Amino acid sequence: MGFLGSKATAGRLLLLLIAVSAATADEDVFIGVNIGTDLSDMPHPTQVVALLKGQQIRHVRLYDADHGLLVALANTGIQVMISVPNEQILGIGQSNSTAANWVSQNVVAHYPATNITAIAVGSDVLTTLPNAAKILVNALKYIQSALVASNLDRQIKVSTPLSSSIILDSFPPSQAFFNRSLNPVLVPMLTFLQSTGSFLMLNIYPYYDYMQSNGVIPLDYALFKSLPPNKQAVDSNTLLHYTNVFDAVVDAAYYAMAFLNFTNVPIIVTESGWPSKGDSNEPDATLENANTYNSNLIRHVLNKTGTPKHPGLAVSTFIYELYNEDTKPGPISEKNWGLFDANGTPIYILRLTGSGAVLSNDTTNQTFCITKDGADPKMLQAALDWACGPGKVDCSALLQGEPCYEPDNVIAHATYAFDTYYHKMGKTPAACDFNGVAAITTTDPSHGSCIFPGSLGKNGTLVNITAPSLNSTSVDSSAYNLHSNAFTSIVLIIEIFISVAVFL
Repeated sequence: MGFLGSKATAGRLLLLLIAVSAATADEDVFIGVNIGTDLSDMPHPTQVVALLKGQQIRHVRLYDADHGLLVALANTGIQVMISVPNEQILGIGQSNSTAANWVSQNVVAHYPATNITAIAVGSDVLTTLPNAAKILVNALKYIQSALVASNLDRQIKVSTPLSSSIILDSFPPSQAFFNRSLNPVLVPMLTFLQSTGSFLMLNIYPYYDYMQSNGVIPLDYALFKSLPPNKQAVDSNTLLHYTNVFDAVVDAAYYAMAFLNFTNVPIIVTESGWPSKGDSNEPDATLENANTYNSNLIRHVLNKTGTPKHPGLAVSTFIYELYNEDTKPGPISEKNWGLFDANGTPIYILRLTGSGAVLSNDTTNQTFCITKDGADPKMLQAALDWACGPGKVDCSALLQGEPCYEPDNVIAHATYAFDTYYHKMGKTPAACDFNGVAAITTTDPSHGSCIFPGSLGKNGTLVNITAPSLNSTSVDSSAYNLHSNAFTSIVLIIEIFISVAVFL
């Protein structure tokens, strides 16, 4: 059974959504998101950058070296991967001077104000431009030589995104190998990547693998859904259990490289996603499945789960894509891979509750802090007392006759106090714990005339509720008595930790 299939990409802009970073630069783990340019109303570069900043995006990749966007990205601190478009590969692969001119105009002219960190030479070249395959490695080498001449080769890596369809016999992964007809290109390419410390870029689309499997691949297996042991795929050679298509393809790539005696070239997944709408013959291109796949993939990567072959070794992955491309040709699904429409309205809200730091990059940046189901009422009361007392939350809205008084119970009142404190502290995960009785959610807990901090409210505009300063004396906490000194100490420690982290 082969897990094949990839998505051709040309002339598109890829923005990489960074969600969390590891301890060192070489070990950064991030989630990315593609942005295609086939929109009837493509946002201006300044709007794109504003979205990046608003979503705390720290890495971007362009499918070209668009001057306007590179200028807009200057002095933002955002790390940028630019690309040599497929149509320019022939010229660059045949002329060292052409490559040098390209680097001069598109890298040196913008660096270091624009923090360019990598160059992708083409996209899916081996499967979409076979005529250019013979000179692809030359193009990589010429771009690298131009970087060396500019003393930028250590700061900027060079590679080329490949379709996972070049991997044959991909299950079981331990038997996988690259299409042998491509070995004359792949062997010198992998030699180049190894010698320059670069990485193999791979485009993986479990959606297409599932669609092309004629029922062999279960939908749950493609969507990262939890599978019992008897439903998992087992590699008969290694006895490793695979719970999703994504990991199987990544490991197949590792084994395929090892088959060619390359065992130390890391992998980065440059494209992966799931469409939210499709034609009548694409019944599994739905909002629910798109949300499930992307939410599960993000958690899988950021939890540093790794793969069965390399547990704990996370593979940074770029979600396809940021915007729905309404003018893109092809089936309906081609127009519906995005997380946003052109106006920045989310197509769906990623379900990332409990994923830690990734919540700061929720696609709408709308998260709330609520009471956990089944929380002990005494613990909730103690947490409520603290929030409305030492926590300096303005709980006046909870007084009788005020908008959030009803329903008059500890769960409802604690949820309001927790969420207000959470937003006052900048929505850090540590600010929504309260000794284990609180949890972060993307569901707005506002009700009736009780509008919570961060809510879009009934008219769709963001509600800004300003909490009092930490030395405010306006909080009426007389109705709330502190029942737990231990709880207070714990939360104060959390608050101090947050303050120190912000200071540092």
